[in-house]
Amino acid sequence: MNYIMALLLAFLCAPAWAHKPSDSYLTLRVDGSRIEGQWDIALRDLDTAIGLDGDGDGRLTWDELRTRHAAIAAYALARLQLAAAGAACTLTAGPQLVDDHTDGAYTVLPLHGTCPASPTQLTIVYRLFADTDAQHRGLLRLDAGGSVRTAILGGEQPAQVLALAEPSGARQFLAYLREGVRHIWIGYDHILFLVSLLLPAVLVRRGGQWQGVTDFRAAGVEVLKTVSAFTLAHSLTLTLAALQLVTLPSRWVESAIAASVVVAALNNLWPVVQGRRWVAAFLFGLVHGFGFASVLADLGLPSGALALSLLGFNLGVEAGQLAIVAVLLPLVFVLRGTAAYRRALLPAGSLAIALVAMVWLGERVFDIKLPGV
Repeated sequence: MNYIMALLLAFLCAPAWAHKPSDSYLTLRVDGSRIEGQWDIALRDLDTAIGLDGDGDGRLTWDELRTRHAAIAAYALARLQLAAAGAACTLTAGPQLVDDHTDGAYTVLPLHGTCPASPTQLTIVYRLFADTDAQHRGLLRLDAGGSVRTAILGGEQPAQVLALAEPSGARQFLAYLREGVRHIWIGYDHILFLVSLLLPAVLVRRGGQWQGVTDFRAAGVEVLKTVSAFTLAHSLTLTLAALQLVTLPSRWVESAIAASVVVAALNNLWPVVQGRRWVAAFLFGLVHGFGFASVLADLGLPSGALALSLLGFNLGVEAGQLAIVAVLLPLVFVLRGTAAYRRALLPAGSLAIALVAMVWLGERVFDIKLPGV
């Protein structure tokens, strides 16, 4: 029993100090033998890898970045190789700019290259930050002849061969399905919101006290309703945002997501919404959908397989959520009847989640970044 409780506590608390795995955003356009594009790389990752903060005051200035532009370009280009028909393509970088993504500032590295001949397929070897962050991935958007395909670069297989012909709808579907699963697993705010809803799912409130439910099937059905309501809601707003029918400022969206985690966690300490958690999950899911949409905005959606890609991403998010439920629900069901769960783990876990989310909320509302969080 103590082992199970320790495992559950570790699962709940891990996101409090873990950082979101880093991503870079690589866009390439192939026109005959010429390649153009840009590479957005997080400044925080570059600072860790090669050092950008010259005076060590914890703040990056434009002058500090400008003096390191050559080092940034050299570091990045040494970790990206393109080849066609077995011959290397040349690749150079242009003047850099800075852009903001939802998770911070990025350098924008314009790319120019040529291949020995017009390629029918492109080999990409991607090793950016492989020596400093094994979880780093590059999100590729490749445009060739008006056909767009996407890929996730890096990891244990740094080399990928991508055909430049129109990819099949099935391949696009599977690619976005995997990205949906990955995004929910690295989206700590979405995970903590889900955990906040799951913690009391094996309990009922009677006489002002929590009591364990007796039927696992009933608890599972209630959780499934909650997760499905969340999925339905975020699928709706994700689709609206991906089709550019509704857009909201990312700072507002990210702040609202953090606030939703705070409210869900505090509701476990001072229950206001009890019987119909699926309603709260649906309402907050509308906000989370706009957060998921920012991922698709960075990845880009292929015009030829728009519906399949959207469906794949949504199903991937749902599959990722259900995997979390499949691990967590049996654990909390086993512990539900113990006083330690009702009087310690539930309130302590909910309070920890609320505090972490409050930090996120402060960062996002006031546009600050606290060290070590």
